[in-house]
Amino acid sequence: MIILAFIFIGVSMLLYVLLGGADFGAGIIEIFTDKKGVNTISKAIAPVWEANHIWLIVIIVILFNAFPEVYSTITQYLHIPIMLALFGIIFRGTAFTFRYYDPFSDTSHAIYTFIFKLFSVFTPFFLGVTLGAVIFGEINTASGISFYQQYIAPWLNLFSISLGLFIVILFAYLASVYLSGEPADEESNKDFKRLSKLILIALVITGGLVFIIAEFSGLHLLHKFIKSPVSIGCGVFATLLLPAFLIALNRNRASLVRIIAGAQTGAILIGWFAAQFPVLVVLQGSPSLTIYNTVAPDKTLLMMIIALFVGLAFVIPLLFYLFKVFKFSEKTNTDY
Repeated sequence: MIILAFIFIGVSMLLYVLLGGADFGAGIIEIFTDKKGVNTISKAIAPVWEANHIWLIVIIVILFNAFPEVYSTITQYLHIPIMLALFGIIFRGTAFTFRYYDPFSDTSHAIYTFIFKLFSVFTPFFLGVTLGAVIFGEINTASGISFYQQYIAPWLNLFSISLGLFIVILFAYLASVYLSGEPADEESNKDFKRLSKLILIALVITGGLVFIIAEFSGLHLLHKFIKSPVSIGCGVFATLLLPAFLIALNRNRASLVRIIAGAQTGAILIGWFAAQFPVLVVLQGSPSLTIYNTVAPDKTLLMMIIALFVGLAFVIPLLFYLFKVFKFSEKTNTDY
């Protein structure tokens, strides 16, 4: 049951990155697009952006019930970046809703657009910073240390910042890939495809930068990956998919491009989980929090897993129906 709960966390995180992450990325992409691109983005994410946050909620629920010590440690010592990310989710979603349903393109519309773009970058950055702090190992639970050492130093460091930047670029990459098949006109498609290639280059460079900064910061992340056959396999797999991605993109195979980008993202996450396993949070001066030393009682675990299976049995078909209905409506009624 412990491994099953861990798998649920991994799958939920992957779905949040692929779906919710792409929505954040759409706001980032909007910074580099014209008015036609903005219309495409709005119509693409309007029906489903809020529903995608369900996977973040699932992750929180699993941690709270299955690994309560992990949940309490993260929310206590990383409450600042988490709070900033949550504020970002609220402000971004509110601004997008007001803008999308605002019938007038006046000053308020421009303000909503600015807030939407700003927090589309701001929110994934602090989600990445939080993840970096969980990995880096600067969380100090000792008593008698300063506020800065306990609540700021764990996340305000070069490694966490570099991982935050990587997450921002990853989300933008996914959005550009998904959007490359959205517009009806060839010119807009070319713009999104060109953007996908540029962001892919930035993603590869930033990914390498994360490993370099980790080494200089004393976190031997590359060594962890090399020690894990699964992580090595995932890295090789994601790299080998790069030529296939570019070929599919140039041949306008939108569905295949999205599948390849999703597979690359999945490989990155699986490689990270494999390198970290069974650790969930690395602590400074204390044993790491793992899925084994923080797990809830068996009865709690069993009831949570049953609830997850029952809940997902209802949620997944409804989400699929939501996507199908709205995407079909866009294809039949949208005029770009």
